[in-house]
Amino acid sequence: MKPYLANFRFYEELNDFLGRDHYKQTIAYRFGGQPAIKDPIEVLGVPHSEVDLILVNNASVGFDYKLKDGDRVAVYPVFESLDISPVQRLRPKPLRNTAFIVDVNLGKLARGLRMLGFDAAYGNRLKDREIVDIATREKRIVLTRDRKLLFRKSITHGFWVRAVDADAQVREVLTRLDLYSQVKPLQRCMDCNGRIEPVAREQVWSRLEPLTRRYYSEFFRCSSCHKIYWSGSHVAHMTGVIRELLVR
Repeated sequence: MKPYLANFRFYEELNDFLGRDHYKQTIAYRFGGQPAIKDPIEVLGVPHSEVDLILVNNASVGFDYKLKDGDRVAVYPVFESLDISPVQRLRPKPLRNTAFIVDVNLGKLARGLRMLGFDAAYGNRLKDREIVDIATREKRIVLTRDRKLLFRKSITHGFWVRAVDADAQVREVLTRLDLYSQVKPLQRCMDCNGRIEPVAREQVWSRLEPLTRRYYSEFFRCSSCHKIYWSGSHVAHMTGVIRELLVR
């Protein structure tokens, strides 16, 4: 079979998946037949779940495009802060209904996102298969430090978290997915991800300590685990943490 040649160029954060020799370079890719363009993209090391735009010879194409000899391919990451509606998105819809499934090694990231009001499902015993199932069934974005997980075929939205420090991870997700405008602090339970809602003090009175009853009159309760919240000194501390996380 005659060997064919196509040139690939990956842009911005997608270069993080490439080897040093290919970083921000045009890559000569040799192939036979007419593979769907998704295949060589992943062979070169980039998971499809991080790609949102492919241009072949300056025309946008989908993952099912059949690669041809001489093609010039440009591959771009998710454009959350830009409008690319005139060209062909590779997603059923953009990531504006933001809900996450967080990998087992990113528990602090999950808590940080919940503190900022984001729906961040997490379980420290979830297997990869379960994470994929939840992401597919509930249309969640996978956040992971495991690049291999993002190659799973059924995952449509995913992000490989580069940072190691938990606060840096939160800032990375906010910046990469352009989520600052969606921040709504202290509206989710950091323990279970349930929504925090106002509750009449009479409904929780029996569960309160005497000093709490004496000094506080406004209470909130998690709709899932029923943990009770009030504006104690911890809220001032968390507000300071949130302020630091939102500094750009």
